[in-house]
Amino acid sequence: MTNSLLLQKYNTPVPRYTSYPTVPYWDEKLVAEKAWIAHFQDAFQVDRGISLYIHLPYCEKLCTYCGCNKRITKNHGVEQPYIASLLKEWDLYLKNLPGRPLIKALHLGGGTPTFFHPDQLDTLIRGIFKHADIASDVDFGFEAHPSSTTRQHLETLHNLGFRRISVGVQDFAPEILEIINRQQTEEEVKQVTEWARELGYTSVNYDLIFGLPLQTPEHIRSTMHKLELLRPDRIAFYSYAHVPWIKPSQRAYSEVDLPLGPAKRALYELGRDLLEEIGYVEIGMDHFALPTDELYKSMKRGTLHRNFMGYTPHDTRLSIALGASSISDSWDGFVQNEKNIEDYQKSIEHGHFPIVKGHLFSEEDQIIRTHILNIMCHDGTDWSDPALQSAVFEDIIVRIEELEADGLIKINGQSLQVTPMGRPFLRNICLAFDARYWQKQPGGKLFSQAI
Repeated sequence: MTNSLLLQKYNTPVPRYTSYPTVPYWDEKLVAEKAWIAHFQDAFQVDRGISLYIHLPYCEKLCTYCGCNKRITKNHGVEQPYIASLLKEWDLYLKNLPGRPLIKALHLGGGTPTFFHPDQLDTLIRGIFKHADIASDVDFGFEAHPSSTTRQHLETLHNLGFRRISVGVQDFAPEILEIINRQQTEEEVKQVTEWARELGYTSVNYDLIFGLPLQTPEHIRSTMHKLELLRPDRIAFYSYAHVPWIKPSQRAYSEVDLPLGPAKRALYELGRDLLEEIGYVEIGMDHFALPTDELYKSMKRGTLHRNFMGYTPHDTRLSIALGASSISDSWDGFVQNEKNIEDYQKSIEHGHFPIVKGHLFSEEDQIIRTHILNIMCHDGTDWSDPALQSAVFEDIIVRIEELEADGLIKINGQSLQVTPMGRPFLRNICLAFDARYWQKQPGGKLFSQAI
């Protein structure tokens, strides 16, 4: 059980570190379109292998816990125009890439990708593939809502090379699903899982959340019992981020309904222990996998990577993101697209990359990013190479010495290793390296609680 005094000390608002610098600390000056083109061209010259993320933002109903960028509608007439905009944005990239891209990874996220009819998804993916090569060891996956995913969805995407599906489960309890306004049944989760396996999907992931309103240890025990029977290959066991000042839909319930602090952490630790009892291995932060899954294998190989989508077995220098609000990464720069769908589509129609903000990396940013990725993916980092040090390291050393005094890390010369006691505090350990946070600490609420 995590020490209650440490929980009290470190349960502060902290970034999740799916990127560094985190979005609130990007440079305020907008990255010019020409500068972004130059950056992704440079990345492509190093390696034409790319990852693709496509954001499909539509949902029929609002899940009140959700922090994603989405548009609630039952008008499926929006599908074709949005697919057309995605393909036009992809064409902008193709026109500016100095060669034919090799797609190594592709992920459909949302919103609800299965809001779209299978024929529309087929049009989208075939349009993407038309002027690209496909790597032999591809990793294609998509997010699926159990109540809107049909066998035709699974067949269509499997025929296009998809072998990984991520099912949004969150919790099985009807009373929890009701308060978060998520309409789905246990039978629908089971049906989608069985279809996927029948068709040849090699990795089925379940997204689960701990800390939801009304959630108790008994709910966690019940969920883990069901998982023992359904046996997904991967599990993302996320901490609920209560940020009603950012996502007003979360005001559908109050903090009185939420397990907080030690009670919330106890839910995770109970779930973790039960998952380990039935054969799952904890990977990084909030993720688990069976030893047969590629995520586990990449952890053992030391190739585990973390990006805006979470943990992944694959890493490419250039990650292109299409769609409203999506974020692209050239390894030395980030850009984010317009969040508003109409503004996104208007930019595309005018022949411009729909960039609304961005950040070009300093040398120090690259150094800090390396250390944070090492901590998040490998439970430690090393700065004995002078190229992995910067002017802010004197301050970093002071901060990590306090972490060592609390037993969260072990410092060995110019390296650190996260201790078993420190694993619940990975975000806090990364925070010690976050130079931009300490240079400009937030004056208001930006992040969710660490624990």
